[in-house]
Amino acid sequence: MIAVFLLASGAALAGAEPSTLPTWMTGCWLSQNGTQWSEECWSPERGGVMMGTNVSGDTGKPRVPAGWETMQIARDNGRLVFRASPRGSERTTFRATVAKGSEVTFVNTGHDYPQRIRYWRDADTLRAQISLADGSKAVNWIFSRAAR
Repeated sequence: MIAVFLLASGAALAGAEPSTLPTWMTGCWLSQNGTQWSEECWSPERGGVMMGTNVSGDTGKPRVPAGWETMQIARDNGRLVFRASPRGSERTTFRATVAKGSEVTFVNTGHDYPQRIRYWRDADTLRAQISLADGSKAVNWIFSRAAR
């Protein structure tokens, strides 16, 4: 009887939806690649939500941002979601497929690009990758804590 219960419990846990907010992303992070830069800031969790902003640009054009985006990570019906609004456009929602330790992956196969958004911590860096759902056409960032 106990074995049946444990097996059933394990099956339920294995199919559980990721729902833990990635608080390890909190803070401001800077990525520099040649003259291209990107700064991403994530708020601490408040009320089950983390808010994020991203501004990117070129050091040769310091007063002209190349792009900006507002983001949100929250729980929606018990499942973790990532909502992005580049340059104030309509929000796109991605659902978490992985949320363990210091890694989180969000997917929306109905979106043109990106379809997959992945964040993970590697020692003192925050890494980010956008790609198609199969991992192709990947673009990567390596962020370090931004000096304030």
